[in-house]
Amino acid sequence: MGAAVRLAVLLLVAAAAVVEAVYIPYNTSAGVVKGKLNVHVVPHTHDDVGWLKTVDQYYVGSNNSIQGACVQNVLDSLVPALLKDENRKFIYVEQAFFQRWWRQQNDMIKDIVKGLISTGRLELINGGMCMHDEATVHYIDMIDQTTLGHRFIKEEFGQIPRIGWQIDPFGHSAVQAYLLGTEVGFDAFYFFRIDYQDRDTRKGTKELEVVWRGSKTFGSSADIFAGIFPKNYEPPPGEFYFEVDDTSPLVQDDPLLFDYNVQQRVNDFVDAALAQANITRTNHVMFTMGTDFKYQYAESWFRQMDKLIHYVNKDGRVNALYSTPSIYTDAKHAENEKWPLKTNDFFPYADDPNAYWTGYFTSRPALKRYVRVMSGYYLAARQLEFFKGRSNSDHRTDSLGDALALAQHHDAVTGTEKQHVANDYAKRLAIGYTQAEKLVSSSLSCLSQSGSKSHCLSQTTNFGQCPLLNITYCPPSETNLSQGKSLVVLVYNSLGWKREDVLRIPVLSDSIVVHDSEGREVESQLLPIANASLHMREKHVKAYLGMLPAAKPKFWLAFPVSVPPLGFNTYFISSGKKSASLSLMSTLHPSQGSENSNTQIGQGHLKLQYNAAGKLSLYSNSKSQVEANFEQKYKYYIGQDGNGSDPQASGAYIFRPNGTVPIKTNGQVPLTVLRGPILDEVHQQINSWIYQINRIYKGKDYVETEFIVGPIPVDDGNGKEVSTEIVTNMATNKTFYTDSSGRDFIKRIRDYRSEWKIEVHQPIAGNYYPVNLGIYVEDGSRELSILVDRSVGGASIKDGQIELMLHRRLLHDDGRGVAEALNETTCFDNQCEGLVIEGKYYLKIDPQGEGSRWRRTFGQEIYSPLLLAFAEQDGGNWVNSHVTKFSAMDPTYSLPDNVALLTLQAGEHKELSALASVDLKRVFPDKKIGKIVETSLSANQERSAMEKKRLKWKVEGPPADEKIVRGGPIDPSKLIVELGPMEIRTFLVNFSQQSGKQLM
Repeated sequence: MGAAVRLAVLLLVAAAAVVEAVYIPYNTSAGVVKGKLNVHVVPHTHDDVGWLKTVDQYYVGSNNSIQGACVQNVLDSLVPALLKDENRKFIYVEQAFFQRWWRQQNDMIKDIVKGLISTGRLELINGGMCMHDEATVHYIDMIDQTTLGHRFIKEEFGQIPRIGWQIDPFGHSAVQAYLLGTEVGFDAFYFFRIDYQDRDTRKGTKELEVVWRGSKTFGSSADIFAGIFPKNYEPPPGEFYFEVDDTSPLVQDDPLLFDYNVQQRVNDFVDAALAQANITRTNHVMFTMGTDFKYQYAESWFRQMDKLIHYVNKDGRVNALYSTPSIYTDAKHAENEKWPLKTNDFFPYADDPNAYWTGYFTSRPALKRYVRVMSGYYLAARQLEFFKGRSNSDHRTDSLGDALALAQHHDAVTGTEKQHVANDYAKRLAIGYTQAEKLVSSSLSCLSQSGSKSHCLSQTTNFGQCPLLNITYCPPSETNLSQGKSLVVLVYNSLGWKREDVLRIPVLSDSIVVHDSEGREVESQLLPIANASLHMREKHVKAYLGMLPAAKPKFWLAFPVSVPPLGFNTYFISSGKKSASLSLMSTLHPSQGSENSNTQIGQGHLKLQYNAAGKLSLYSNSKSQVEANFEQKYKYYIGQDGNGSDPQASGAYIFRPNGTVPIKTNGQVPLTVLRGPILDEVHQQINSWIYQINRIYKGKDYVETEFIVGPIPVDDGNGKEVSTEIVTNMATNKTFYTDSSGRDFIKRIRDYRSEWKIEVHQPIAGNYYPVNLGIYVEDGSRELSILVDRSVGGASIKDGQIELMLHRRLLHDDGRGVAEALNETTCFDNQCEGLVIEGKYYLKIDPQGEGSRWRRTFGQEIYSPLLLAFAEQDGGNWVNSHVTKFSAMDPTYSLPDNVALLTLQAGEHKELSALASVDLKRVFPDKKIGKIVETSLSANQERSAMEKKRLKWKVEGPPADEKIVRGGPIDPSKLIVELGPMEIRTFLVNFSQQSGKQLM
């Protein structure tokens, strides 16, 4: 009987316990507590806008056989989860996804989300359309994609992002720190991927958090707080992953259920916090609670974090709080700490001794070139859209802008996505280009109609364009010009200074004459089109358009053009008895002859000399008195297959060479030399899959090298990474310079890092750096500069040498998640072969200190090539019915040659480094400026307000001895903008009776 009573009592107690355990009010209200270690719990997701799946597949959650990920689920489930507890917080980054989701929401959800954002419970951080790469992107594209996102956030929510969150790009650029950090008004910048040796060193010295001074020019005025995560951007060690299907132990706090583990989970949390505190300054640490595509069901995370915060704070050893990077940054700043100073950048990045992420600097070179070409085209198209006046027609630049923004993602232009995703990025660019092409055509039609400086009502001319000119395909120019027809070539210059350049277009006939807009004959030259170019044309036109070209051009027609700033000039090509000069063609057979058999090309000051063996041997410029022994070579690195003791293979991300093979020119293959009044060329078949042309233009003092590389053969079972190298006798002392995202040049020293001692495991891959604009070396008396037409990897592996990696074709995956070999092919007629790459680089040798002018001005011309538009005319009435020459600027004015539009920038040449001035009244002579306001770089806040509220950080060591030159405030009556060296200034301009326009 007594036993039965005891059992009944126990049952009653158990029943009471069950009732009490139904609801536990978790206390998540903690803020920062002074004197305790504060653990900032930051819930986040990292959502790639394309990688293994396309951006749309990731959004809707399709193609889950590749990866189970649905961003729509993340955002849908996030709202109710945040509403359950007012203390919960979340940060979201990728605007390309958020804006897709936002467009689909009803007004009730939108009002709720606006409330969450205004109270700081949901913070839109970083704010760009994507988390852009920092190695293979151009700074103009970084600005554009950031501005697109920031504009939406400001217009829709009235918010201004204040934290940079670049947690996944593969290394970090100085331009990101000062331009896309300080200049957009960010107070801090958080990231993860730095060299493993650098990270280990910083852990030991508590220097994972620093003040980053990314610009020598702007010095301390460009400082930004930079936080490097100690391991990755995921939850801390101790198993804190709480997706529905994750395996981490949950916080089981019901004593009536098995596996009660509250104290164990609290101990795990506190251990992780104390371990991180041991390598972090001040009593604040950040736990990044999330990773790729997490929070598919957000409550599964928040439920566990609620419990952890509640029980950890009851335990009392540390203080845990829901936080954001903004709250964390303010807490760090409030500590009044002096921080270590970081300069330069975080390239190259390695995560293991044999794993340098320097292959992606070149991976997918065709996509990289496509992105760069579309970027320059987008800049020109926006100008023409502005001149014409933006309308509600279908012809706009928005689609191309959106496609370009996605393409800057750190798994897009990098070349580190799956092939079907790379195809998707290219498809979006093609669709965007098609829309922008119509806008360009209609704008030029308007501007070329008589008296059309004001809006035109209809366009009478349909201008054609040639996006495939790089593969010698231009249907508008490949026409029969008999029976009185002539080809109208309108040439638009998107730069703010007058351009003198040489055009080259394919034509059918050798009886051709060129006239300018005033009827004067223009000297011209015909060059036979090389078989290598015709072969590439035929295959790729078939691959891209599904048909063979209708005509087969025989010649390149080359002629000089002169184009006013922000304007166009018109040229006319017709058949005629007095025709363009046929190039004098000669064949140079390599021989073992005397030194007298040297061959020289170049008509002006610049000369290239080839020796008797047909190899380039000497560069000389009689004007600058520069001379250098000089060779051009090709080689390939065998891609490591991962079958050795270290299974690391060379792949889309990683460059791991397994031997170097020089590519020797067949000694019996002759050179072809073309000479004429406009340019000289030397053609050389390097081997069966590499063709090269060196050009020198009349009046120009640089060498243009065009290359056709591919298909790279892999039938021997080896992947190959093809580099060209320039070898001189210059003594360069292990030192070379590469650009940072197309802007500042940064000093590199072979096998050396300025802020930590490197242990060299990969002497080639570990000395490769990203090159977007150029690379140069110097020896005290001369500078050798090379400028590029796309992002590539570059290095100086030996003194006096520069090499560029042009193409990669690999057969093994490198184990970083993409799970696909970098083996690009082109398919036609049901056959596929390795991708062929056509490209150019530009070379110049200057006296020491004189190269930067060319690198800046010509580099801008490479980025913004002349835009060509074609029309046909019957008879000669074009001049009477059209404007043949136009400039949006005052005809007597051009910008200083260190200033460019849309992005105004100043160079670092000694003559270009003083203040430059831009007279806006003369830039826009036909528009009345009503109001002008200077803003942040991304145009989402007034600059004066931004500078007042930006946090100022203390650094260790003595104050810097610096002289910072920046332009002063703009006088609204004079409207003259001053620019200091390397300065970019953004203004919102209101023209009378027009809406505001953004000017950078």
